[in-house]
Amino acid sequence: MCGIVGYIGPQPAAPLLLRGLEKLEYRGYDSAGLAVREDDKLRVIKTVGRLQDLRDILEHTAAPRGTLGIGHTRWATHGRPSDENAHPHTDCSGRIAVVHNGIIENYKELREWLVEDGHTFKSETDTETVAHLIESFYEGDLVAAVRKTIKRLEGSYALGVIHLDEPEVLVAARQDSPLIVGLGEGENFLASDIPAVLEHTRKVYILDDGEVARLTADKVEIIDATGSPVDKDVFEVAWDPVMAEKGGYDHFMIKEIYEQPKAVRDTLKGRVAEGRVVLDDVDLDSETAKKIKKIYITAAGTAYHAGLVGKYVIEKLARIPVEVDLSSEFRYRDLMIDEDCLTVVISQSGETADTLASLREAKRRGSRILAITNVVGSSVSRETHDVIYTWAGPEIAVASTKAYLTQLVSLYLLALYLAQERGTIDQGQLKAYLDSLQELPQGIQAVLDSEQTIAELAQEFKEKEDIFFIGRGLDYAVAMEGSLKLKEISYIHAEAYAAGELKHGTLALIVEGVPVFALATQTRLRDKMVSNMKEVKARDATIITVANRGDESIKEASDRVIYIPETEELFRPVLAVVPLQLFAYHAALARGCDVDKPRNLAKSVTVE
Repeated sequence: MCGIVGYIGPQPAAPLLLRGLEKLEYRGYDSAGLAVREDDKLRVIKTVGRLQDLRDILEHTAAPRGTLGIGHTRWATHGRPSDENAHPHTDCSGRIAVVHNGIIENYKELREWLVEDGHTFKSETDTETVAHLIESFYEGDLVAAVRKTIKRLEGSYALGVIHLDEPEVLVAARQDSPLIVGLGEGENFLASDIPAVLEHTRKVYILDDGEVARLTADKVEIIDATGSPVDKDVFEVAWDPVMAEKGGYDHFMIKEIYEQPKAVRDTLKGRVAEGRVVLDDVDLDSETAKKIKKIYITAAGTAYHAGLVGKYVIEKLARIPVEVDLSSEFRYRDLMIDEDCLTVVISQSGETADTLASLREAKRRGSRILAITNVVGSSVSRETHDVIYTWAGPEIAVASTKAYLTQLVSLYLLALYLAQERGTIDQGQLKAYLDSLQELPQGIQAVLDSEQTIAELAQEFKEKEDIFFIGRGLDYAVAMEGSLKLKEISYIHAEAYAAGELKHGTLALIVEGVPVFALATQTRLRDKMVSNMKEVKARDATIITVANRGDESIKEASDRVIYIPETEELFRPVLAVVPLQLFAYHAALARGCDVDKPRNLAKSVTVE
């Protein structure tokens, strides 16, 4: 969610901080600010609203000239969006400035203690507590004060701290919230995500929980929770910073939709060899795979919808019972998990708070953990036993598209791998599935080539305030994702229903002219699906069907038909969701919505 940047070096900090925050806008925010050391004072400039509002303020009040600073984009957790609640926050004297991602769970008790001790607060936030704690503990050594402070904190945090008395030092600390250090030449950077520093360096340190970093222009020192020095490996960022730009497209979302053929191709690359699945970061041999009695899949949002597809596919191919749960629910259940279970956690960022907590709970109960994530070095990837990386590259738009497709492909690879190791599939079947899997990028491109038709459809229905999605089996999982995409960015009320449940109440919502997307790609369920479509059509709804190419008779029960190329039935969700992504994008565009930054939403949900 929130974005952190920090800089220390010879260059003016303010422009660098603003540029870094701009690269983190995809995370979602409601206010922005920065603090820069200028001569013998800290200049703090912050405002509710967008980065442009902050730039406007700086244009009308001379920008700070200092070369040490921190910046932040905030997504409100404690305290409404306001100038006062925006970061950075300062102590009583104004000599310490702090930016923070995460939630301090015991901030109320700490605040009460600090107020009794004479401290005055200016905001409603939990973060300001940190600034005052550091003030209380400061005795000439900022690292020591930060270390004493974090020992008092309960919850999650990524911190950037500067102090007027130490003009050559930037301090960072992390617990359950991502933070990286960018390594430059005679300058160093701090950020909550890699895109903020790629313009300046590809070399980064990825901080681990409990670590504190001391940055100067020429040096970075890291210590662990015990105070011992950490000799950390440099992580070399492989992807091109240009990938994080729009590349000529009007929005990141449409760019990322069009990147899906490549993203799927990259996710498959090197993982299919000689008719077998090869997963280098998965150490599940045949004996271990055969011992798995049950699989739990847990995720949130779009990743959860991918998990629903995964359930169908793993059960069919690997013959293992699978249970799928929202991570925000999973972590609070009385779970019947043991060493014979495999828990699969799915998170694009690898930092989703509930998913990370679910991982830790399942691990505590003895389960083996396998993660599917897009971010190398993320918390999820480091805490799991096995990992399948979705090589989607950076995804900037809040509404996930290419990450979702690569999660589906990763689940297909996992299902086929387990089937291969457990012996539940013969070599001929395995090769046929893998051949079909490798043809998916061409199929996705074929759907993308029909964009103009889908754009015209979105224009036709842009004034509608209710749109429904129905499907059976794998199509129901796709319907859920299509519904989510539409309401996320167009603000049209959209709901997905299992088509077989229509007569159990949903038909009451079907009135004349209401659009209903009908997913009808599953061959063995096709006839039942057509019956459900006719029920809806009888209530004078407008039926837009997503069907397999060649299914001409489906037109009789439809008002419009969007055809997808023929592929293996299990893999049709990959193709069927693409027209729904395009429809959501063009509906949002037609309604004048902010496609890449939908209201009230954030890209990476790092708090509960």
